[in-house]
Amino acid sequence: MNDRLTHDPGAPRGCPVAPGDAHDRADGSAHDPADGGAGGGLTRLYGPGAATDPQELYARLRKEYGAVAPVLLEGDVPAWLVLGYRENRRVLDNARQFSRDARIWRDRKEGRVDDRSPLIPMLGWRPDCVSQDGEPHRRLRGAVTDNLRTVAARGVRRHVAHFAHRQIDAFAGTGSADLVGEFAEYLPMLVLTRLFGLPAAEGRNLAVSCAQVIKGGEDALTHNDLIMRVLADLTDRKRAEPGADFTTGLIEHEAGLDEDEILNHLRMVLITAHTTTSNLLARVLQLVLTDTSRLAGLVSGELDVSAVVEEVLWNTPPLAVLPGRFAAVDLELAGHRVMEGDLLLLGLGAGNLDPGIRPEDGVSVRGNQSHLAFGGGAHECPGQGIGQAIIGTAVDVLLHRLPGLRLAVPAGELTSTASTWETRLDRLPVEFAARTGEERRTGEGRRTGAGRPPHPSAT
Repeated sequence: MNDRLTHDPGAPRGCPVAPGDAHDRADGSAHDPADGGAGGGLTRLYGPGAATDPQELYARLRKEYGAVAPVLLEGDVPAWLVLGYRENRRVLDNARQFSRDARIWRDRKEGRVDDRSPLIPMLGWRPDCVSQDGEPHRRLRGAVTDNLRTVAARGVRRHVAHFAHRQIDAFAGTGSADLVGEFAEYLPMLVLTRLFGLPAAEGRNLAVSCAQVIKGGEDALTHNDLIMRVLADLTDRKRAEPGADFTTGLIEHEAGLDEDEILNHLRMVLITAHTTTSNLLARVLQLVLTDTSRLAGLVSGELDVSAVVEEVLWNTPPLAVLPGRFAAVDLELAGHRVMEGDLLLLGLGAGNLDPGIRPEDGVSVRGNQSHLAFGGGAHECPGQGIGQAIIGTAVDVLLHRLPGLRLAVPAGELTSTASTWETRLDRLPVEFAARTGEERRTGEGRRTGAGRPPHPSAT
């Protein structure tokens, strides 16, 4: 299909079809776009049909449309999903044609996406660096990167070790645990509370709210509002009581961020850093525990965690779909006419598995860092050092606290759930030799600097 994504005047408002596609079945009944393209409908990236096997969905779209496919988001809002590796690179690296400024998003400007849409937390314009291009982006990003470097230099690994040990203490004596729900799902947020200057008690609720914002749906806006209230209270407190933390650093930075800019950058870092790192940590642990050679290599010190992370970033990046870019001009992309104001979604997971660059399954990617998991261009992830500390230290502490660590179920029974933007491991049940009393904390602080995996949040 080489036609532009458009709105058929005969179609329901906000439901895009390409010219020539049938919007009604031959018998006159309405066609449901969720059928994955049968009868000419567009594929929804949300809902039950998209929550089971995203890779199969991407493969089907690639077969039908090529390297770029028309899709629907919540509310049946149209978008282009970029599936090809080279096409993703073109969009990421070319800010003149593909802008981060959502104010040019045509469906937003024409009222098909309003302020209460569940898409707004992920795609709406904000006064932060991910929504800007050019000099405004450089000014705001500088404040973020300066302060990420500062907090990273103040001993992130000791915070990770502290909270990792605390979490492990809760189940070390039982001999079993779910390493998603009892470890990976909350550890990054606990570390971020320390870096932001928040009480650790806020961590669990903030982790839940961040997950809901990424998941989307009717609760996304409510949880986004909760996050903003917590961060507004934090900035008020830090103006009165400055500290050696990321929040104070933003407030005092020479770039002179205003109140909205400070709040929205705190929000951006909190959500992206926690959700991507928790997802990546769970996937790293899954890969280690389903391959005894990797597990043995990590325990013996012969294998570095970063090599495992690199493999995960290629095969199951924590953000499978990166929002978003907006066409700044009319153009052609992979044979499709993309019009000014169209929304484009970066298919990081699909691009990393593009048969054009990875024609054979199972070929090693060790040492190859050209994956898409960090995004790219001017907005490439600035927070890789924080993620290196969190994942490397967390895996090291876990493996050395839990002797005999092994999966408690066959690997084939592990399941995942997808949303538009990510696919998360549901559970990771494990067994190990139970440890009690002082024995549980033996070795705390040992080898907590091992492993330097990268962080995939994108700004």
